[in-house]
Amino acid sequence: MKIIRFAQVFLLTLLVYYAVVGFSQGPLSGSADGIRTGTVRPRSVAERGKFTAEESSNISLFENASPSVVYITSIDIALQRNLFSLTPLEIPRGTGSGFIWDERGYVVTNYHVIRGSKKLRVRLADQSDWDARFVGAEPDKDIAVLKIESPSQKLQAIPVGTSRDLRVGQKVFAIGNPFGLDQTLTTGVISGIGREIASATGRPIQGVIQTDAAINPGNSGGPLLDSAGRLIGVNTAIYSTSGGSAGIGFAVPVDTVNRIVPQLIAYGKARKPGLGVEIVDDWIARRLGIERGILVANVPADSAAKIAGIRGTEVDRFGRVNRLGDVLIALNDTTINDNDDLYRALDRFTVGSLVTVRFLREGRERTVQIRLRDISS
Repeated sequence: MKIIRFAQVFLLTLLVYYAVVGFSQGPLSGSADGIRTGTVRPRSVAERGKFTAEESSNISLFENASPSVVYITSIDIALQRNLFSLTPLEIPRGTGSGFIWDERGYVVTNYHVIRGSKKLRVRLADQSDWDARFVGAEPDKDIAVLKIESPSQKLQAIPVGTSRDLRVGQKVFAIGNPFGLDQTLTTGVISGIGREIASATGRPIQGVIQTDAAINPGNSGGPLLDSAGRLIGVNTAIYSTSGGSAGIGFAVPVDTVNRIVPQLIAYGKARKPGLGVEIVDDWIARRLGIERGILVANVPADSAAKIAGIRGTEVDRFGRVNRLGDVLIALNDTTINDNDDLYRALDRFTVGSLVTVRFLREGRERTVQIRLRDISS
């Protein structure tokens, strides 16, 4: 009996030994047969070789341009109540991108990025944060300008290009902060030029650049660059059914930006050329029998249109139409069929331009000349 018990204890001890010691030195150490064969080391790193010419170009472009790109946080202020007082509480409401316009601390972004914010904060590429002051905006073009009080040596202005000679197929780069991932580079080509999108006010933005460079929420307000690293557009919108990039992004052309931004810095608003008339909504005009053109609702007494003799619609005190106003049908050589046509036509001119307006009055076509005035509020 003692011999049998001794054999059982011996076998049990042997099994425990191999379970604890033997197996840990075998398969768990990387040996196929359970016997330690040596120390396991990382594999040696193969030599990479040189970057391709395209890779080197992309790296250089990003390293040169990224210091000009900023991360913008819009903040709401809420009041947190305690027993003794109300404490202001900052609540982030959204993020976007922007870029440094000049060494004075002016920053350009989209209007929709900062719209409705109580407070704005700008993070530079060196990760320093700065409170930003709102300078001005042009909602019709989705452009806004902010100002930060950062030392000029921290500010690298982005090189500005032109959008008038862009070609479909040329390489483009977008740098921004998609989904809060700052300093993100995406690449693509110009997929189309001369596109049109609606601004935050509903007015059309013309000459928009279409690109397949990935643009996602958070990229708004960031720069679209050409292969020379020059600003050619401001990323502003995506076409997507999911909310993410679908390879169809849009950027406001830099020629529009370069025209609007100096005005926002100087005046806090953009000067808008206009005829000085109030117009009837298209759907109302069609209900009144106006098949084409723009029906004039009212002509202020001191407007350029009044001086030129344009006549508005007359209504009685009950709102009934006594007499339809003039119907604008052309501005210079551009046919005007609806309100958007007028906005597109006016975008080609500046304040002070002399234009020829063709209109219908009681079925007869007439022509007058009007010098465009600044109608910005």
